[in-house]
Amino acid sequence: MPDLNNLNNSLDKQPLGSERLAIDELIKGREIPRFITIEGSIGVGKTTLTKRLAETFNYETMLERAEENPFLSSFYKNRRQNALATQLFFLFQRSQQIQEMRQQDLFSPVRISDFLIEKDRLFARANLDDNEYKLYEQVYSQITIDAPKPDLVIYLQSPVDVLMDRISKRGRNIEQSIDRNYLELLNEAYSEFFLYYDDAPLLIVNCTEIDFINNENDYLSLIDYLLNVRSGRCYFNPTIFS
Repeated sequence: MPDLNNLNNSLDKQPLGSERLAIDELIKGREIPRFITIEGSIGVGKTTLTKRLAETFNYETMLERAEENPFLSSFYKNRRQNALATQLFFLFQRSQQIQEMRQQDLFSPVRISDFLIEKDRLFARANLDDNEYKLYEQVYSQITIDAPKPDLVIYLQSPVDVLMDRISKRGRNIEQSIDRNYLELLNEAYSEFFLYYDDAPLLIVNCTEIDFINNENDYLSLIDYLLNVRSGRCYFNPTIFS
């Protein structure tokens, strides 16, 4: 296995493109999960990390297309009134993406996704009242297809204050009406969901003080760690050793 400390220390001394060389050295000869899924609450960095890992491993991406949901903007302004339509649209959309993925899987391409199909029920349970959820479950049981199981799930965690700050900084108009109570609800729902999740190896990442985009050492450390995850539940929080 490459000496990660030496790789990290050499980054500042190398010319442009050295990051790619360091990554190639780090992953050389190591087994990479063929299907990775990244999950976590709004603003935690799922899509950003998905795209970066896809570039690193030369993987195809399967991304949430939240901007296509015509009910989402109204949902953030009035969750109670618009929850069912929002959830059903996402359910149909994600199911279609999974189906398309299976149809294209003739040559077993490697992929990385920023959502689990199971997360749809997590959001539905958090957002719908009992009668709406019963209706949702009836629809879910009829259309959900046999989604392929990931070889690795990465669950990104951050406290609500960090999520609120990141949502504000990225400045998406549709998200500016998201309130603190909703993010607290989602964090609790995710924590409960992954407390019992055992369908795939799970890597839980504390993102509070980690910057995978601007800090190359953080990113290299994550890659090095995830390539060692083979089963069970693992935790990545390098700041506790710094």
